[in-house]
Amino acid sequence: MSDEIDALKAAMQATPAPDATAKARALAQAMENFDHLQGSALALRPMEDRPKEAGFFQGVTAMLKAIKARPWLTATTSAAALVVGLAVFLPGTNPVTEMKQPRKELVPAAPNPAASQTEAAPLSRSAEAPQEQERNVAPEPLAELPAQRPIREAAEPGITTLTDTDDREVAGALAPMAGALTAGFAAPTDAVRTQETTTESFTNAEVNPVKITAEDPVSTFSIDVDTASYAVVRSSLNAGHLPPTEAVRVEEMVNYFPYAYPAPKQDQAFRPTISVMPTPWNSGTRLVHIAIQGAMPAVADRPALNLVFLIDTSGSMEEPNKLPLLKQSFALMLAELRPQDQVAIVAYAGSAGQVLPPTAAKDRTTILAALERLGAGGSTAGAEGIALAYQVAETMKTGGEVSRVILATDGDFNVGINDPEALKTYIETKRDSGTYLSVLGFGRGNLDDATMQALAQNGNGTAAYIDTLNEARKVLVDQLTGALYPIADNVKIQVEWNPAEVAEYRLIGYETRALAREDFNNDKVDAGDIGAGTSVTAIYEITAPGSAALLSDPLRYQDLQPALPRGELGFLRIRHVRPGGVTSELQEIAIQTDTGPAGSDARFAASIAGFGQLLSGAKYTGAWGWDQAIDLALSARSSDDFGYRIEAINLMRMAQSLSAQ
Repeated sequence: MSDEIDALKAAMQATPAPDATAKARALAQAMENFDHLQGSALALRPMEDRPKEAGFFQGVTAMLKAIKARPWLTATTSAAALVVGLAVFLPGTNPVTEMKQPRKELVPAAPNPAASQTEAAPLSRSAEAPQEQERNVAPEPLAELPAQRPIREAAEPGITTLTDTDDREVAGALAPMAGALTAGFAAPTDAVRTQETTTESFTNAEVNPVKITAEDPVSTFSIDVDTASYAVVRSSLNAGHLPPTEAVRVEEMVNYFPYAYPAPKQDQAFRPTISVMPTPWNSGTRLVHIAIQGAMPAVADRPALNLVFLIDTSGSMEEPNKLPLLKQSFALMLAELRPQDQVAIVAYAGSAGQVLPPTAAKDRTTILAALERLGAGGSTAGAEGIALAYQVAETMKTGGEVSRVILATDGDFNVGINDPEALKTYIETKRDSGTYLSVLGFGRGNLDDATMQALAQNGNGTAAYIDTLNEARKVLVDQLTGALYPIADNVKIQVEWNPAEVAEYRLIGYETRALAREDFNNDKVDAGDIGAGTSVTAIYEITAPGSAALLSDPLRYQDLQPALPRGELGFLRIRHVRPGGVTSELQEIAIQTDTGPAGSDARFAASIAGFGQLLSGAKYTGAWGWDQAIDLALSARSSDDFGYRIEAINLMRMAQSLSAQ
């Protein structure tokens, strides 16, 4: 075999010397043949009557049958492989480059083919039902927005054509392919997919430090009733990995749970309750648990709602836990609305458009049909969508109602205003109109938590993350009243600690809600809002003078003034503005040393505060660990009608296992 191949190679390399005479003769013969064929009067061969063995594959088969010598078979096979390789890898035919070229992608249409006039939500369009389309065309967008680009017609009736695929989505689609090529064609698995491969961003700050009371006795912060962080933590742990440290906001984890705090009196917006207990993770300190319970107005006293669903329909929302889950979530919510409430829908992707004009909540069929028509595709013009949603909300106001924009997105803003600070400034100019803005996050992988927090905190609203339909029910059904009906705006908390009783203190959580001391009395400084029936929890860890747990040495020249009152750990002040009001109201209460035993709610909140600290670095928890956190939560589980507390305990167990890996 070797000798035959060598002979073949030698024969192929033995190139004869060029012969000018032979070359001229061959060229003349070729020209004569060409002229003869051009004038041929022979009829074309009829294709339907071609010989039985005609065709590419039949020709290849005949060629292989004709080749009897093994060397020739080897040579032709090698040559074919060489030609294929050159075709793939020669410059100008890069397959990756070819894949990045714009192309049409067809996806099945929604059941209802009626169209909307927005590219943000590409809808099914049928050339066979023009009258039906005409009835469902939304009004033109308001004048200050850029002109919308028309939806491209589908290649076939009942099919939506997506042509605005974002470069990042293309890169994301190609990334696994590139990884497979560099790993010996081994496709990546879920087991090795880590958080580092995502484009998520979270907003947080350094853990609150221990402060010396004699130097800095006043702590001021805005309340926070958001719950997004807990749901993100749960999503990460259920996916088999610990959450990013910056995703853990302890106060949002603590405030995720319903608590049975004492209700306020009839003339109060809320009622504060204080308890003091030993710190589970440090025997030399104590926890001061501050609970604030909002009032729950009677159903008859609740104003009508004007809701604008602002829905992200960009290409990144196509995954099952994004736009499909969003539709299911809003469908659950519709059943809780009253006949006098109104709903409008604005969708955005490459541009923004109104999908559903203001519609009575009792007309559920129309609203659900509009939701079902939404499809994902295009880039994310979030700022344009927000602007249009605020405009639509303004047209719905007649006086006395509560107007709220509910933004549902994965937070991936990539067109228009995509900087959290710029969005903050824009939203600040809009919240004075009286329209609240709440944000619901969906999906993981490109979750822009920083932008969502900026929007919610500055839009007089709340932020929640929905990872399951059960979470959607909790947020949009069980807690709907608190999520939509505000009872107190700009709620600020300030605690002045008594240096005779408290040498050191630290606030657990609320790092992103810190306020300057002078901001407490400044009604122009925005703060968080409390909804009807909502509870808020804040926890301080304090250390008494002379305790072995003190982290700072006493000052040599500090005069502690022995005349300071005893029996008071500190003084709590709370400011809030009634919805629609301008001037704040003040509540004050002393924090007594002896407050009686802490109840199960306070102890369970402490266990969750410990849970959050263990996830985010455990800077101040010492040797206290997962076993102790689980035991404390189990002992304080108490009433748990919907299983939220036992779910948290199981998440602690999962975090313990993942931490040990």
